[in-house]
Amino acid sequence: MANFKVSRVETTPFEGQKPGTSGLRKKVKVFIQPHYLQNFVQATFNALGADRVEGATLVVSGDGRYYSKDAIQIITKMAAANGVRRVWIGQNGLLSTPAVSAVVRERVGADGSKATGAFILTASHNPGGPHEDFGIKYNMENGGPAPEGITNKIYENTTTIKEYLIAEGLPDVDISTTGVSSFEGPKGKFDIDVFDSTSDYLKLLKSIFDFPAIQKLLSSPKFSFCYDALHGVAGVHAKRIFVEELGANESSLVNCVPKEDFGGGHPDPNLTYAKELVARMGLSKTHSEPNPPEFGAAADGDGDRNMVLGKRFFVTPSDSVAIIAANAVQAIPYFSGGLKGVARSMPTSAALDIVAKHLNLKFFEVPTGWKFFGNLMDAGMCSICGEESFGTGSDHIREKDGIWAVLAWLSILAYKNKDNLGEGNLVSVEDIVRQHWAIYGRHYYTRYDYENVNADGAKDLMAHLVKLQSSIDEVNKLIKGIRSDVSNVVHADEFEYKDPVDGSVSKHQGIRYLFEDGSRLVFRLSGTGSEGATIRLYIEQYEKDSSKIGRDSQEALAPLVEVALKLSKMQEYTSRSAPTVIT
Repeated sequence: MANFKVSRVETTPFEGQKPGTSGLRKKVKVFIQPHYLQNFVQATFNALGADRVEGATLVVSGDGRYYSKDAIQIITKMAAANGVRRVWIGQNGLLSTPAVSAVVRERVGADGSKATGAFILTASHNPGGPHEDFGIKYNMENGGPAPEGITNKIYENTTTIKEYLIAEGLPDVDISTTGVSSFEGPKGKFDIDVFDSTSDYLKLLKSIFDFPAIQKLLSSPKFSFCYDALHGVAGVHAKRIFVEELGANESSLVNCVPKEDFGGGHPDPNLTYAKELVARMGLSKTHSEPNPPEFGAAADGDGDRNMVLGKRFFVTPSDSVAIIAANAVQAIPYFSGGLKGVARSMPTSAALDIVAKHLNLKFFEVPTGWKFFGNLMDAGMCSICGEESFGTGSDHIREKDGIWAVLAWLSILAYKNKDNLGEGNLVSVEDIVRQHWAIYGRHYYTRYDYENVNADGAKDLMAHLVKLQSSIDEVNKLIKGIRSDVSNVVHADEFEYKDPVDGSVSKHQGIRYLFEDGSRLVFRLSGTGSEGATIRLYIEQYEKDSSKIGRDSQEALAPLVEVALKLSKMQEYTSRSAPTVIT
């Protein structure tokens, strides 16, 4: 058994190590500076305190993006030096964010140990590679992201840090082979356990869904399926789950080999970046696919986001969570006893609100950030939740879960088609969505993203929108001057949330304009970029009239889009004539 010593390394603070909604994200060139990653990791250990660190079991893994392998070795050596008892690493350092949450909550080590937290190495849907993004975040013993109380302490520590601890004489661990390596340090034994990346996650998913029913659907010659991991970590889980367990053809999987640079692409599952899947599903404007699959889905880099498509049909994430909630009790065994409640992020459309009202469910509107859902789930108040940014999940873990969402949709399709696989026409994704609209009405919805804009310009735009809210009459005069066919604003505010579980208050969570007819305009600065600022504009119009629910979304929303862009003076403040991405 090899021995190691603990070295104390002198360091000085770096500016800007403040974790955002999902940890610290910067360009790789920033992270590879000497001491940069080490400072943040030590600041995290110091924020957690000795009682949470010494003797702990920590998961250290991520989405496999560039610099992950080096970071795993650094964090492992620092964990050993800080008195951590054991580190668990997914084989090849690969674990999707939902799989990490599952491992923290569900895995029991050979010695009976349970994880007490995790370092997840990911920048989620941001590009990867030597010139792109890297990220790190800490998740707690419930498997969910660290709360603001912890992240604020981490940031405070980064501003005053003077030294970090690292193990000297601890060799790099071979993360390509499963097994346990044991070492001895000043505080006793230290183990590194490299384990299979999918087994614990798969076991949990099998306890939630009716796998034989999904297998029957996938084996039907009438049904075709396509899953695109965009060269992210979800590809590791996809082969095991969809092919080996559920019997899908391996040709159904696209871009399912994880790559450090995501194959040079942008691993964000939307209509702009998931080009190959969009073309295969018959939705490309330049390529006509003669026979698209019945169902398609994509993942982001770390596997927590999803995009759901039918044959030549796009399902908005806002509709997706509402439809899953409306069908969960019948189609998914895990929910057969009923739903405790549902929740959505504030910018997400109100489609879920209508379902909650119809089904008499508890409903919550929370700020963007999965930790707010986690609080509700830990308190037993929420079963299903979602964000418009392609994130959907349930209380089985404390992160959004892309593969869970795909299995939820496959479960609904299997349930709706249980009598159709022999004779009769399949109930399609489009059929399910249109039936939902006929019952609950349709929320026309779109999001405009202005990425990497000048940060000062973005702040000035938001300040301008807040100032306008001081006079609703003046706002309505401006709107009528832009489009006379748009309804009046009846309420405008900056969204503020008081957590019903812990009483904490989150302010400045987005600027809202709420219209008389149920329409909404929401403006937010996103916290997931690595440089500059990202402005997100959300535009929503509710339509109850069943004769008007079949319109093209961009056409239906055109008047509100014009109002939003002119009211905010978007081009004036950002110097952008068009958004980077429209979803």
